[in-house]
Order: sequence, then C-alpha cells, then structure tokens
Amino acid sequence: MDALHLVRQKEAMIDQSPSTQSCAALLMSIKERIQTAQVRAAVAVNQELVLLYWGIGKEILSRQKAEGWGAKIIDQLAEDLGRSFPEMKGLSPRNLKYMRALAEAWPEDEFVQQPVAQLPWGHNVRLLDLVKDREQRLWYARAAIEHGWSRNVLVIQIEAGLYGRQGKAITNFTKALPAPQSDLAQQLLKDPYNFDFLTLSKDADEREVETGLVAHIQKFLLELGAGFAFAGRQYPLEIPGDDYRLDLLFYHLKLRCFVVIDLKAGPFKPEYAGKMNFYLAAVDDMLKHASDNPAIGLILCKSKKELVVEYALRNTATPMGIAEFRHLEKLPAELKGSLPTIEEIEAELGMTEDAGE
Repeated sequence: MDALHLVRQKEAMIDQSPSTQSCAALLMSIKERIQTAQVRAAVAVNQELVLLYWGIGKEILSRQKAEGWGAKIIDQLAEDLGRSFPEMKGLSPRNLKYMRALAEAWPEDEFVQQPVAQLPWGHNVRLLDLVKDREQRLWYARAAIEHGWSRNVLVIQIEAGLYGRQGKAITNFTKALPAPQSDLAQQLLKDPYNFDFLTLSKDADEREVETGLVAHIQKFLLELGAGFAFAGRQYPLEIPGDDYRLDLLFYHLKLRCFVVIDLKAGPFKPEYAGKMNFYLAAVDDMLKHASDNPAIGLILCKSKKELVVEYALRNTATPMGIAEFRHLEKLPAELKGSLPTIEEIEAELGMTEDAGE
C-alpha cells in the first residue's frame, strides 16, 4: 500500500507540473517584458542626460551673457567639475562647449518636447556640427527617430543632402493615388538619387548601372529609404507570346505595394512613361495580392526636362514618378594618390604568398 501510495503521489505531482511548452512560453513572455523595460529605461536615461546637458549649457550661456565671462571659464569649469565628479564622463571642455551650443540652438523651454531631446547625445553633436538651419535639424531629428538611424547613418543622410532631395521627384500621385497614400508615396521618392557608391564610365548603359546597384544593394536600399524590400532584378513577366523583364522590383512595406524601377542611362523620353504604364498594369494583374495597393513606378534617368516629364504624366492614370540619378564617373582626385597601383597590389600579393610558404 505504501509503495502504491508513493507512485500515485508522483503521478499527481507530474500532472500538476507545468508542461515544457508552457514554461517556454512563460520564459519568453518574461524575457520580452524585461527587454522592453530595459529599452524604456535606456531611452529615459538618455533623455535625462540630454536634458541635463541642455540645462548645463543654458546656465553657462546665461552666466556668460550676464557677467561677460570669456571662453576660458569653460576650461576652468571642466576642471572643477572633473574633480567634483571624477566618475562622470562627458564633462570635458569640448563637451561643455557643445552643451552651450545646444542651448544656443534651442533656447526655448519647449526643448523638452522637441525630437532632438529624444536623440542620443552623439546624434545631437553631429546635428550641431553638420546642420546649421533649425528647420533642417528638426527634420533630420524626426527622421532619425522614425527610422531608427544610427549616428553613422544620420551623418550619411546629412552629407548626402537628403533634406533637399526628399519628396522632390515629379509624379502624378495626387491624381493617381488616394490621400493619404499619395502624400506618403510622394515623400518616399527623391530627386536626384545619389549613387556615388558607383564608379561608372560616362557611357555606362542601363545594365551596368543595374549590376552596380545590385552589387551594392545595402547602400542602394539606404539611398532608397526605409521600407523598401528587394524582390529581384530583371524580374520576369511572362505574357503569352512575349517575355518582359523589370529592371528592379521592390515591395514597400509601409505603402503595401510593389515598386517598379526602370533605369535609363540617358535623358528622359516621353515613351518611357508609356512603357512604365504597361509594366504597372502587368504587375497589378499578375503579382498584386487582394490586400495590396496599386503598384508604383519610378523611372530613374541621367537627366530630364521638367516640362517634358509633366506632359508625359499629365494624362497617365497609373502612379509613377521620374527622377534623376547621379554617380561617380571617376575617382575624386584626392583619392587617387591614396589607392595602390596594380603593380603595388601584385607585389603585395607576391609577398604574401612568399610569406605563406
């Protein structure tokens, strides 16, 4: 009886113990909560740090103006603060000057509500260094928050002049797409597109450009902007009796539609719009899902005349835009001397092989 009783007790304990699957689900849920809390805490700490730096900068600025202190006071202040808070980084003279610059750029108390207050300090330093216009700073700050740009990506977008190019492509979106999709689509297209990561000859054809873009797909996607998913190059459209190929096909996750890109190595011609109209109709018929929005076309040319583009799009019902693209035709002069010659590369390879033996 005792042995049977023990067996039944063990069975009851097994029945009451949680399943492996249930434990895994609980563990995953708790992990997600901890990770979410960690992210929130990091964001809160970062914002408090930026607000602290802004407050310090504001006080330095106020005292300098009121009491006529010179720049040397910052060096003295950094030295005194370093002794008082030896464990705290970020109190160097250079950083204190950036704090003062931040307060000078955003003197209003409403700074707390500004997007820049949500950015890491390193992002703010780059904005202060590279962007002098207040409106542009706000635009880049909002974009960095929306797309989760790292500091390096923010610098790349500033140096590429994204603010002046975003939404500048000539399109027919206002009449071909319903609002607010038309506004969103317009903001996604640029003019010109900057493909400086390509070094092509002046007479490079469409296939060379296409090959270069696909070879540098990560940089290409960065230039296109957030939300573009690469679907393929020379994407086949099989129509009975004929085969057609799309130069580049993407799907945009936010617009929920396919984006067809047609590359032209020369100036824009009106017949390109007719061909794109054909492509978009075929993509909508053959690839579009019931929940997708109509496909959008983007024709990228080396040059364009705005009036010709406007006439070409005026009576076109399918949504498309036309923009220019630019690339390097030769290496900048300042880089030529820093790159090894073919002979130097061959000599280096020979030395490496000898060392390996």
